[in-house]
Amino acid sequence: MERYEHTTQRRPWVVGVSGASGTPYAAAVVRGLLAAGEAVDLVVSRASRLTLLDETGIAFRDAHWRDDLRAWLALGADGKPATFDADVSDVRYWAAGDLAAGPSSGSYPVKGMLIVPASTACVAGVAMGLSKDLLQRVASVTLKERRPLIVAVRETPLSGQTLKQLVALDEAGAVVLPASPAFYAGATHIQDLVDFVAGRVLDAAGVPHRLYRRWEGELGGASGPRRAG
Repeated sequence: MERYEHTTQRRPWVVGVSGASGTPYAAAVVRGLLAAGEAVDLVVSRASRLTLLDETGIAFRDAHWRDDLRAWLALGADGKPATFDADVSDVRYWAAGDLAAGPSSGSYPVKGMLIVPASTACVAGVAMGLSKDLLQRVASVTLKERRPLIVAVRETPLSGQTLKQLVALDEAGAVVLPASPAFYAGATHIQDLVDFVAGRVLDAAGVPHRLYRRWEGELGGASGPRRAG
């Protein structure tokens, strides 16, 4: 009988970034995953590059993705550079047009997928199974393989058609998580609001973090000192 050697297989979370406003959410989620010791496979849609350029001034380039990712993750939500320091050595990048990429197959080992932020166009494409680019293809694979799919939709107001598509995603097994910040955690800075949403995404994925103050059943807790996180 053939023997198989035990090896530690890399099993990343796929983070898909669509063209919706909210690139700081995506950066906070990637930083949170890396801080928790998780590997990340990154898919940045073509539309999201325009949003990223508009919101941060960073031109995300395939040939220089690692340098551009470092610059992006270093930004605070207020645009201040060198706010964070993230080790991107365990990030693998796949171009949005590469439909032969690893995560396009169900046999590629991943833990699940986080779409942050998710535009309504992305929601529609995933709900209808269009797979027009790698981001949508990976989402379809994630659903068919019964892996966790968290969709952080970022749009307001929502049309009736989009609401139906979100219900369809919920029924397919996805977690629909609107990018809706809360204030009970004692937010004093825009980064606190971003981190709350990122923290809820990580909560849905079961990834530990200390991005926001958790509710402990005590009124007035938000006015107390923040915990180090």
